Amino acid sequence: AGVFLFVPLLVEAGLGGLVEQARMAGTKMIPPVSYVLSLLALKLLDKERKSHIADWNFDEALGWFAGLNVLPKTTAATDYAYRLVDGAPNRLLAQWVRAAYPILCPQGAHAFALDFHAIPHRGQDAGLENHYVPMRGKAVPSVLTCFGRALDAPMLCYAQADLVRNEQDQMPLRFVKYWHDLTGLDPTWLYFDSKFTTYPMLDQLRQRGIHFITIRRRGARLVRGLLARPAGEWTAAVLDTPQRRRQRIRYLDHAVRLPGYAGTCRQVAADFHRQTPTLFLTDNEDVSGKQIITRYIARNAIENDLGINVNFFHLDCLASEVRLNVHADTVMTVLANGCYRWLSQRLKGCERMEPKQLYRKFVETGGHLTVQGDDLVVSFDRRSHNPVIAQARLDHDAPLIPWLRGKRLRFEFK
Repeated sequence: AGVFLFVPLLVEAGLGGLVEQARMAGTKMIPPVSYVLSLLALKLLDKERKSHIADWNFDEALGWFAGLNVLPKTTAATDYAYRLVDGAPNRLLAQWVRAAYPILCPQGAHAFALDFHAIPHRGQDAGLENHYVPMRGKAVPSVLTCFGRALDAPMLCYAQADLVRNEQDQMPLRFVKYWHDLTGLDPTWLYFDSKFTTYPMLDQLRQRGIHFITIRRRGARLVRGLLARPAGEWTAAVLDTPQRRRQRIRYLDHAVRLPGYAGTCRQVAADFHRQTPTLFLTDNEDVSGKQIITRYIARNAIENDLGINVNFFHLDCLASEVRLNVHADTVMTVLANGCYRWLSQRLKGCERMEPKQLYRKFVETGGHLTVQGDDLVVSFDRRSHNPVIAQARLDHDAPLIPWLRGKRLRFEFK
């Protein structure tokens, strides 16, 4: 029954209309919005693979969630991505972010963190490119994905899995174009690690007026030169960490020349009392060196958040050997992430809960579904966290559900 907690957001965002505008595929028996909701339900309910949808083929309530009598069978669910060959997942992603982002981030977003994630392939040779997988400590055949998330909002706002190696360096500009097409504005700041792009691409970001902060790779000769600098050139600073600890560091703020980068680039070398300093590169001359370091450190929390989402939404369970099909699964992950972020904002005291905790305490709840006239009544079984759901009043002034013939959602608690 807990899956119906997400229905108010899906209706408010107008998912039915978004699916139509994206021209998602469907059949005579299963409309496009029902296909999308069926696959989304698997993400929301912690199912590893689409082939596991057969576990719920006799659950009529889940069928109602998708606007059907029962969920599609395994073959229909697993083969659906092969119908999406004309960019439909990209259109659905853009339409979803355009509709959901004002709900989840009403103050807007201007700074974004970008990161790659390689989904390893564990079967026989499929002709996939090799990418470095940290868990294995080596490059293995995998599907490379790219994610983008706003610094001030936990919702994922960009995902791309249809990538090949020679497109990897272009991802910053591709994200800028994507965001400009959505909002009409360029991002103000971009944060990414050292292997995300090249120095000439950094120069293109500078020319476009987009500030960036990234890490520079530390060669032995470069490190020796920095350590040989006089102590008087270094500036002492104290960083405030989220754990309320004060970390004393020193940093060296100076200009450097990079191959393929016109003019000079600002480099902030931070000494965290380790063997080698960390080198931050940026084109911004107005922000202090301490703020540059602090801003990039905040990106580490976003990197951890991406790992949590990859784990809960089972993104590493490779959906297919075809990158386009993996991309469709990745888009569903973005939709599911937005649903859980919305739920955490609506439940009092749960703003910092991760999807796994929200699922265990609220979504993994049984109940009964009944139709009373024009009302769709979801009656939750008794659980200790039900008062939190009742307090949120998610069904208060709930709009009509288009894919359920205009039924109105109502929650009841035993």
